[in-house]
Amino acid sequence: MTDKNQQSLIYHVLNFISRQPIQICRFIARNLAGLVNVLRITKTSEIIRLNLRIALPDLTESEHERITAQTIRNELTSYFEFFSIWGSSNEKNISRVHSITGEQLVHDALAEKKGLVLIVPHFGTWEVMNSVIAQHTNMTIMYKPVKNADADQFVRNARSRENATLVPTDESGVRQIFKALKQGGTTVILPDHTPHHGGEPVPYFGIPLESSNLSAKLIQKTKARALFLYALRNDNHGFDMFIEPMDESIYQGTANDGTLVIHQAIENLIQRFPEHYHWSYKRFRAHPDLRKIYDIDRDTALAQVNQVRNTAQDHFG
Repeated sequence: MTDKNQQSLIYHVLNFISRQPIQICRFIARNLAGLVNVLRITKTSEIIRLNLRIALPDLTESEHERITAQTIRNELTSYFEFFSIWGSSNEKNISRVHSITGEQLVHDALAEKKGLVLIVPHFGTWEVMNSVIAQHTNMTIMYKPVKNADADQFVRNARSRENATLVPTDESGVRQIFKALKQGGTTVILPDHTPHHGGEPVPYFGIPLESSNLSAKLIQKTKARALFLYALRNDNHGFDMFIEPMDESIYQGTANDGTLVIHQAIENLIQRFPEHYHWSYKRFRAHPDLRKIYDIDRDTALAQVNQVRNTAQDHFG
């Protein structure tokens, strides 16, 4: 089989999955998660366990295990839902959002015509919200191409149905976002990732981590409004969407101060719904002394984390 045929096969498989009813996607994900939880067959499970113990150290062992199992199920379900969302029309995806709490905040922000920065953490099923927002505003979104060319084309086709301009994840993309915000447009930023080329240390669950301050810079330099968004699945084959204002302090101080406000908003959300956060990302290695924590035994990793946290408390107060 040629590479071209292999890519074509991948594209057709993705299309097939995306055309299935969302309840079928959820059923497949739940059963797959059941196997993962029973057999513990993936490294990802251990990453989730470690992250939970770092972020939520006051929980009991049984609580950590319960949330780990729920997280694996929810994260896998989100991935399958993404395929269904990408393969559906904007109208279909809009109909899947059964309720929107805080929708007036978007309308009020757009009416100011100062630009709008939507802060969306890796939480729940965030992809379903794009179609809702695209009804009201032009979006300029950073996009990192998927390594597989066919998968990348599949996602790009989905994005093209939305009222969105995709820009690269480099300085040229940042300039385009600044320009769009100055013209009253909207951007969406997923802020809870580690920058590829270092970043300023900003506390996250009490640990200074190299962090992107792009969101705060965009907000503070353009005077755009900032809102915090997330979506949770419900039991009726759909989703409930939540829009919340950011703390007013995000518009003041330095970019690092603003990034800390964003971190605190994410932490507060996680404290409410820890099982819906995507814990599989190796976020806590973004500190010089914690680079290897996902490659060593858990007790040693947690000891290193506690040492860094205690030092940070002495420094930051």
